[in-house]
Amino acid sequence: MRKTVILFLALTLSLALALPVLADTIKIGFNISLTGDIPKVGESSKFAAEMLKADINGAGGLMVGGKAYKLDFIYEDNESKAESAVTAMLKLIERDQVLAVVGPNSSKQAVPAGQIANDNKTVMVSPWATNPDATLDRPWVFRAAFLDPFQGPVAVNFAVKTFGAKTAAVIYDLSNDYSKGLAEIFKQVFEEKMGAGSVVAFESHGTRDQDFSAQLTTIINRKPDFIFVPNNYNQVALIVRQARQQGYTGEIMGSDAWGSAELMTLCGDVCKGLHFSTHYAAAGATGATKEFIDRYTATYGYTPDDVAALTWDATKVVLQAIQNAGRLTGRLRTDRQAILDGMKAITSFDGITGSMKFDEEGDPVKCAVVVQISQTGEFEFKESVCP
Repeated sequence: MRKTVILFLALTLSLALALPVLADTIKIGFNISLTGDIPKVGESSKFAAEMLKADINGAGGLMVGGKAYKLDFIYEDNESKAESAVTAMLKLIERDQVLAVVGPNSSKQAVPAGQIANDNKTVMVSPWATNPDATLDRPWVFRAAFLDPFQGPVAVNFAVKTFGAKTAAVIYDLSNDYSKGLAEIFKQVFEEKMGAGSVVAFESHGTRDQDFSAQLTTIINRKPDFIFVPNNYNQVALIVRQARQQGYTGEIMGSDAWGSAELMTLCGDVCKGLHFSTHYAAAGATGATKEFIDRYTATYGYTPDDVAALTWDATKVVLQAIQNAGRLTGRLRTDRQAILDGMKAITSFDGITGSMKFDEEGDPVKCAVVVQISQTGEFEFKESVCP
């Protein structure tokens, strides 16, 4: 019996020595929209993340406490749905046991998913969500984007200054936290600036709607100086085209959800010349931002949108927090807490979408830009607005 045990141990040891040594890895989850209404958003996030992962792993890994770790990014499709974002977050936290999560992007998914991340004490950083509720009273949830209470006044002030607008109309998605929240903020700020009743139409629709003729008829009949459309890029293409078909020739302005690389594919010539507020301008970028744009374009064949750039920044913030932790113990709860402490230790961060500092809610204080869609379909810088 003793000989058998010794033989078994010797065989086990020899097999172990023959096997390749597996490098330590850091698992980061990505809760993104790869299908559904806004699949380009998920694609942009994944492409940017893959480019960053290749950089770090190609250089030997992420150094944490003097030790190199390979990065393992796990992508979970939230199908552009709020309920699926919750399911995706639970899978990443419980099944995949990731250390932290990047995403969801859209506020519609980030608000409910953020509650799950916070309840399960796992750091979540949304690249693109601008609704305040995503991080409100959630110490484990952060973002890389400015908030709608900042973006709303940016749009108002630009329209009043640039268009000479005295009246406005709004069309928004009632079932989207982002669209509804930003529409309400815009209305409040515009009427505070221009007087009660200056928003002459405030029209809503559903996420799946394709025909906006009723809402646009109401808006056009009230002759606003411009129309504010805080909608996702796929809806924008339909709304702008239908507004022009109904004879509206006035100004139309949007928000950062216009900023997808697919906007011009869907919208075409009717969107040229229009403006929207967003996080960065690809056309005319310099320095590290231009380097990112050039590499992304060469790798994937199109100019990176704001979601791609924000995902790059959000992921780098998470990796900085992991490095700030000092070391990883292999005990999930302990390491997740250390990453939260590492996030709180980040006083400022210089990203390709600009410099940022995080406030007590986990929200960055950073600038917004207004871009105009050129006649060649590029998003050209018009002005920067800082807090």
